[in-house]
Amino acid sequence: MKVFRFLFKVLLWFIGISVIWVLIYKWVPVPVTPLMAIRTIQQNNMQETIIWKHNWVSIDKISKNLQLAVICSEDQKFEKHNGFDVKAIEKVIKNSSEGKKLRGASTISQQTAKNVFLWPGRSWIRKGFEVYFTFLIEQLWSKERIIEIYLNSIEMGNGIYGAEAASKFWFHKKASQLSKQEAAAIAAILPNPLVLKASPASSYIQNRKNWILRQMNFYGSFNLKNPK
Repeated sequence: MKVFRFLFKVLLWFIGISVIWVLIYKWVPVPVTPLMAIRTIQQNNMQETIIWKHNWVSIDKISKNLQLAVICSEDQKFEKHNGFDVKAIEKVIKNSSEGKKLRGASTISQQTAKNVFLWPGRSWIRKGFEVYFTFLIEQLWSKERIIEIYLNSIEMGNGIYGAEAASKFWFHKKASQLSKQEAAAIAAILPNPLVLKASPASSYIQNRKNWILRQMNFYGSFNLKNPK
């Protein structure tokens, strides 16, 4: 009985702390993520030059081109879903049962939850925490805040984190000044930013850029304003 009481208290403490943590980031910029720390440790252990470029900027200082490019590249249902793309998840489960090649079904909300609050990995435990934090941020943040934190936190190159650092590194300009072509190039490397390069673009990246640009034209305008 004591064990159950102890576990119940631990659960309550975890829920309380996690909710406060998420609420803090509703207004406060995210200074560091677990992945940033992990990459730095990896670079240090391999005796490589430590690279850590991260410059937080507000959403109004990130080009709409980049906002649209990552939505079209990573999660075209972002504005409509509640954190999870059910149809995409069902497709992954079906492909898995049929032995087909698996493709990710993570939404921008899920990626944000993973990047900001968790560690990289594919364990069921981490996935469970990802579901929990995704639910929290969808309830407590606006869509605009989610995309703002996503674009300021994701890895966009070796030691390059966030839109402002990536824009300066790849194209020597501010994130607010990115063209459609440049935004699509950055979005194109997100599946594997440690290997792929936004500039100069390989034939593979150029093909992805062209696909993203077509999707941007099809998608049209978007509005992430949300009263939450």
